[in-house]
Amino acid sequence: FLSLDGGTGRDLKDRAGENMSNITHVTKRSGVQVPFNPDRITNAIYRAAVAVGGRDKNKAEELTLQVVELLDESYGPDNPPHIEDIQDCVEKVLIENGHAKVAKAYILYREERDRTRNAQTRRAATSRGNVPWAKIWHVLDWAVAHNLHSVQHLNERILAGEFLNIIHESETAYEDDVHEAAAMISEMVDTIRVVIVSGPSSSGKTTTTIKLEQQLKQDGMSFKALNVDNYFFDLEMHPKDEFGDYDFETPQALDIELINHHLEGLMNGNEVLIPLYDFKTGKRKLDQTPFKLESNEILLIDSLHGLYPEMTHAVPPELKFMVYIEPLLQMKGNDGKYIRWTDLRLIRRMLRDSAHRAYDPQRTLEHWHYVRSSEMRHIIPYQNTADYIINSAMPYELSLYAHNLLDSFKEWEGKYANDPLREDAYIRASRLNQLLSTIEPVGDDSSVPSESVLREFIGGSTLNY
Repeated sequence: FLSLDGGTGRDLKDRAGENMSNITHVTKRSGVQVPFNPDRITNAIYRAAVAVGGRDKNKAEELTLQVVELLDESYGPDNPPHIEDIQDCVEKVLIENGHAKVAKAYILYREERDRTRNAQTRRAATSRGNVPWAKIWHVLDWAVAHNLHSVQHLNERILAGEFLNIIHESETAYEDDVHEAAAMISEMVDTIRVVIVSGPSSSGKTTTTIKLEQQLKQDGMSFKALNVDNYFFDLEMHPKDEFGDYDFETPQALDIELINHHLEGLMNGNEVLIPLYDFKTGKRKLDQTPFKLESNEILLIDSLHGLYPEMTHAVPPELKFMVYIEPLLQMKGNDGKYIRWTDLRLIRRMLRDSAHRAYDPQRTLEHWHYVRSSEMRHIIPYQNTADYIINSAMPYELSLYAHNLLDSFKEWEGKYANDPLREDAYIRASRLNQLLSTIEPVGDDSSVPSESVLREFIGGSTLNY
């Protein structure tokens, strides 16, 4: 699995799905039957291979053909296999072909998904150590003190003409967090060499990194930023699903070995040659940009997976200061449940991708299951290893979203209602349609400060991204 030889999912589907297999449908765990697509098997095998360093797509396709042949011995049009039956066959084929490491990665991922689906109580118990309770209680106390702990109270304040006050209070709380993190870093200036700003997608890492750097420069500190996006593998080496969607969310999308090789060199005072990744072509060029960290400089890394241990294992812990960012909104909806942070980030990413990346918000919704899957495995478990946690939630942002996206979520809820392959998109669209329909909309965002973290997503920022 350590070579790269590009095959195509469409070729595989022609060979396995249309010409060779008698299987037409698969039974999902919910009991719903969906069309059988061997590309999904290939994608699962290739993902497992990527997790252990493999990059051979042709081999994944060859193994998929073996899985299909094995399934055909027991299943057909009148007897469709269950998803668990297919996964059992995948494990069997991987092991019989000598791919023990890939099989282990596949089995571990399968077990993890089972725990997520079927053991809600146990999952909650085991995740308590990952929840930043002290920070959450602080944010909740702030929300109660400012009468922003429920949608009802938010609406009441907006209708009372207090929208500008809410903006000021929210922005001040965020800025206080940034200043506190900067003060802690300043106190450790004699020992740290690397500052890492991390957090899940659309948490506000870029804006926060800029603000931290501005504050610390005022304190006399010197920084040099390392853009880890240049360490992406070529696009053709990424896993792709049956919809043609690439997965950039996993840390394995980055050349972690090369990152650490360069970090080790930089910590030793050596010059390294940074690669250059071209997002238009999906290609990376090695050894492009000379980069050296001077003795008075601190390395600054803004990365989705900055807390992932393997990302910076070459740097001793005592040389790192790690900041974690997430919109830790403490506000209950009219259903009595707290609004999900991931829903805030989904909307933020929709707006940013649409405004700055020419990416249809609907595609962002369809891709979000990749985002959540990766962050639950590679980001959330490590949030309590951070030295400081910044809350980037702006309670008032919900009112802007209600104005801009409510109609879209209504449309998407209807679009995906009867599509079993888009179940995740339907659940999120339905939940956000219900939430935003209860919030007092505000269409004018001119009062949002030009340097607000929210401007990273809604546009109009004066910061240089």
